[in-house]
Parts: sequence; structure tokens; C-alpha cells
Amino acid sequence: MLVSKGQGVLIPILMKRTHHCSELRATDQGSSVTLSGWIDSVRDHGGILFVDLRDREGRTQIVLDPTNDGLEAQFCSIKPESVISVSGKVEKRLGKTANAKLATGEIEVHAVELEILNVSKTPPFPLDDSADKVSEDLRMSHRYLDLRRASNTRILRMRHKASKAIRDYMDKQAFVEVETPMLFKSTPEGAREFLVPSRMNPGAFYALPQSPQQYKQMLMVSGIERYYQLARCFRDEDLRADRQPEFTQLDIELSFIDREDMYALIEGLMKQVWKDVIGADIQTPFLRMSYFDAMNRFGVDKPDMRFGMELKDCAEVFQKSSFKVFSSTLESGGSVKAFNAKSLADITQGELRSLEDSAKAHGAKGLAFIKCEAGEWKSPIVKFFSDQEKNELNKLLEIEDGDIVFFAASEWERACTILGRVRLDAAQLLVKRSKLTINPNEYKFLWVIEFPLMLFDTEQNRFVSSHHPFTAPVVEDIALLDSDPKAVRGQHYDLVLNGVELGGGSIRIHQPALQKKVFEDVLKIPKDIVESRFGYMLKAFEYGAPPHGGIAFGLDRMVTILTQRSSIRDVIAFPKNQKGQEIMTSSPGFATEKQLKDLHIKAVQPVKEEK
Repeated sequence: MLVSKGQGVLIPILMKRTHHCSELRATDQGSSVTLSGWIDSVRDHGGILFVDLRDREGRTQIVLDPTNDGLEAQFCSIKPESVISVSGKVEKRLGKTANAKLATGEIEVHAVELEILNVSKTPPFPLDDSADKVSEDLRMSHRYLDLRRASNTRILRMRHKASKAIRDYMDKQAFVEVETPMLFKSTPEGAREFLVPSRMNPGAFYALPQSPQQYKQMLMVSGIERYYQLARCFRDEDLRADRQPEFTQLDIELSFIDREDMYALIEGLMKQVWKDVIGADIQTPFLRMSYFDAMNRFGVDKPDMRFGMELKDCAEVFQKSSFKVFSSTLESGGSVKAFNAKSLADITQGELRSLEDSAKAHGAKGLAFIKCEAGEWKSPIVKFFSDQEKNELNKLLEIEDGDIVFFAASEWERACTILGRVRLDAAQLLVKRSKLTINPNEYKFLWVIEFPLMLFDTEQNRFVSSHHPFTAPVVEDIALLDSDPKAVRGQHYDLVLNGVELGGGSIRIHQPALQKKVFEDVLKIPKDIVESRFGYMLKAFEYGAPPHGGIAFGLDRMVTILTQRSSIRDVIAFPKNQKGQEIMTSSPGFATEKQLKDLHIKAVQPVKEEK
């Protein structure tokens, strides 16, 4: 029904919806109902229209017969993606006309009254799963249409379920949700920040927070004891599939706890989230592995535990080898590592070049290998191996026909990293050949622990924090801060799932003297910089800071795994593209001269004039 509001404008009187498009069943036969939603499809069967009506809950078939009074004039407006309300009677679909694939497939609604609420133009791409093959830029420029797709609606609702499960669990564990400021100050020790000019403080800038790290530690000093937040965080970094300039993290901090308390808390949380969102029962407690073991066995600090192909140390095999590339590396204190890619001897030259390129990108000069085919080892380097070396290598790596073995010779960490990358690429080649199965429904959680507290940065010629400067050292290693900082282990813990780092945290330094020592004596941060950036923290710690620790998880990454998507852009309602642009709204945009003048700044690039 339409009512005139003057000036030729007709305003529909909205019929009150009685049911969603997923609710009606055969038991509702004969009921009078009103449904509202979008036209999913239209089929003309001899003048009678069959319309699939869709809302966020599901679909219902509507039958529109032009012989019904008042419907014929509106038939020309029945176009896909138009918004309508329809009233009618529920009738049972007879015989083969029933649709067993549809929740409402036993019934249809025979329309008596119809309202066209809005007529849609033809969408620029299909609103079904085939749109995954459409240009991402086209879909992102019409994100409001892309989100209408049932698969994307499902993702957003699963994200909501994950957030709700987190809040439910944290509430049961007596946590307090606290919002921390979005306008912080710059702390350039971490990732590149987004700066915000302050109009009221000429020449001064806020920074959007990379994390609420310092604020949540202040909450521990405040006596909150158990804090959490689904926090918005910002990093001005180059983008890829698992990064966005703005993202959401579950941020947690607790007082009077140790690492074991943290493991138990988070394992319970993950168990509830996986159960509530996808109905999966995950096994606890999770596996644990030191950083050294993860690198030594898998070549990465976030190993995918769903498959093997572990790296092996070949030092004993090649210590006195005539192959100088290996023996000289070992003499200089380096490592020779290898792994067996079982059944991959059929690798193509193109695939082999690709693996070599990956190895070179991580510091290798090349990629040594041995193929085993028809009982023969094939490789340019085999001629340098003695029979004893071949026997020992065969025993170490269990080499059989059809296998290919890859080697790396370098300092320990680089050798591990090189083969770690090659291992992952080789696994994908095996998956492609159906020779290796990596089950997406298998969830192998892993705690990676005991990272080095410090790393030496050769460019800056000083130690830098491997995590952040607030991480507490392992107690028995504190004495090494003065003599050998690189040997100090930190009380870090990263939670890894199927090769993805879900999040990480640490027990914090809570003694002001130790925190100051790390800043000034180990990290060599000048005293005036320490005071300007962290003086308030050191001061706060002098007023009774409790022992505390925390952790943060990328909610976007978590939902990406739960929904089995390949990019976090798929699980964010309005993501940025790889240039950091949100192209639906043309963000970022230019500021006007007046805006810049008010903010006391000048733009290097020309700005657009006000219209």
C-alpha cells in the first residue's frame, strides 16, 4: 500500500513482518503470514511468478499469481535484489515440487498482498559464491552488496559468536572489561604508527595505539587485577593477507599469576570459543615447545603440527666431509640441516626453481638436494660424499625411492629458517599431488615458549627486545643481563595454531629497578628518552606494582581460521585493500587547506581545494 506525501512522492506503509524467511514449516500450513526481504531469484512459469525471498536467516518460496487483485500492476517491479514485503497463506508444496535442500522447502507462501519497498538496479556481480572469482576491488567498492551474500553474512555472524563466547568466558573468570584510550602518545620502539595532529596543542601529535600494552599494565597497578578488552589497534605497516592497518585483538592482563596460570586460562578460553562457534571439541592441555626446538625441528617459530618432514642436524655426518661447503660451515660454528620431502622426487624443474628462489630470499646461496630414483641418488653434490656419509645420511633421513632431500648450510638460525620455508613450500607441492593430507578441520594448538629475551641488531649495533621491553626474563637468567644478554630467555609464550600465530604475551617486569636496567643498560635507550616515553610507568611501579602478565590474540586471525578463509579481509566488515585504501568510501582522502591550517601542519603533496 502506498500513501502520497506530496510532490509526487509515494511512501509505502510497511506491513509488519511476522516471520523470518527460515521459519515456516509444513506445520504452518494455512497460516496467514507476512515476510520481508530481498528478491533472491524470479522464475516465470506461464505467467505465475515463483520468487525466492531472502533475509539474513534464510529463504522462502513465494507464489505470485496475477489473477489476484492488486498484484498484476506490481509485476514489472519484481526484480532480483529489490526489497519487498509480502503477505499470504502458507501452503504445502506437493510431490516433487518440495525442495529437500531448503529448510523451508516443504512449503510456499501464496501472496495476497505485496509491497515493493525499493526497486534494485542490476548488481555489478552475482550475489552468490561465484562472486569469489570476481575482482576483489569490484566487490570491495560495492561491499554493501558483497555482504548480502549468504557466505559473508555467515562469516560476520560467526565473528559475533566468537566475540560473545569470549565475553561469556571472561565474565565467568571474573574479568573486568575496560576501554583504554584510542589517542595515545608515540612510542617509536615498535611498529610504524599512525600519527594524529593535535589542534589544541600546536606541533604535538597523538599516536593511534599499536596495542593497549602500557595502559593495561597501569590497570594492574590500579588493582583491577583481571582486565580484558576487544581492542582496536593500528599499525602503519605494509599489508598482506593476514595484516590490516586497523585490527581487533583480544587483550588480556592479570595480576598475581605465573605462566602456568596463563596456559590454563587460555586453553579454557579456546575450548569454549571453538565449541560455541563451530561445535568442535579441542583437546587440552596444548602441546608445548621451546623456541629453540621449534626452529631446530621445523625451521619456524610457529610450526604447523599437522604434518612432519622435520629438519635433521647433519653435523655428525659431514664434520670431516670432503664436500667443503658443508665441512667449512661446520668448522666455522655453523649448521648443516636437511629434511626429507617424502615422495616428491617427481618435482618439476619449475617447481625446483621456485623452491630455490624461496631459499635465496631467506639468505641461501642456492638449494642443495638429492633425489632418490630407481635406487640411485641423483645430485651434483653426491660425488663428494663418502660411502660412510651416504650410509649415515640414509639412516638419519630414511631415504627411499621417490624421495628428495633438501639441505641448508649456514649459521644455525639462518639454516633453520631457509629449510623451514622450503619445508612449507614442499608440503604444498605434496598436497597438490595428493601425497600429503593437511586436514583443515584438525586443530593442533601449540605453545611456543622460552624465546630469547634480546636480539642483537647489527644495523643499530645494540640489543633490541625480541617481544617488547616490558617482558620479564626467566628468573634464573637475570644475572646474564650484564654478561650475555643474548643468552637470556624471556617469559614469553606464543599460541600457535596450524602454522598461524594466534597471539602472544608474557609475564611482565614489575620491579622499577629491573625495568630501568633493561631500558638503559641493555637496550641502551638514553635516560632522557626513557623518562619522556616511560617515566610514568617507572613512577607507577614505585607505588606497589603487583606481579602481572598478559596476552593478546588477533580476533581477525582467529575468525579467519574458524571460517576456513584464506585472508583476514574476508572476516572484516569493511576491510582495507593492500594499498591501505577502503575503496567503497574512497578512504583515505585529502584534507583541505583550512583543515591543515587549523592543525598547524603543511602537506608535502598538493591538497584538494574545498568545493
